[in-house]
Amino acid sequence: MVTTTVSIDSLDKIQSFVKIINEYNGRFDLVSGCSRVNAKSIMGIFSLDISRPLHLNIYNDESAGYVTDAISAFIIPR
Repeated sequence: MVTTTVSIDSLDKIQSFVKIINEYNGRFDLVSGCSRVNAKSIMGIFSLDISRPLHLNIYNDESAGYVTDAISAFIIPR
């Protein structure tokens, strides 16, 4: 599993993020505090506090590099 921190704090960003994530096979979760949702679900993301950074868990290690490259605009540098 690969984890990265992302910011998707607007409707436009959520739509773009979900469109990119849906291009990849595998399981992707967004985590905020105790809440965990499917990162491919727009409605799930709206249930999170998007005003704060979210943690993206990528469960397909083989495609993790491609996914992080594709969503680089959303990643918060450490």
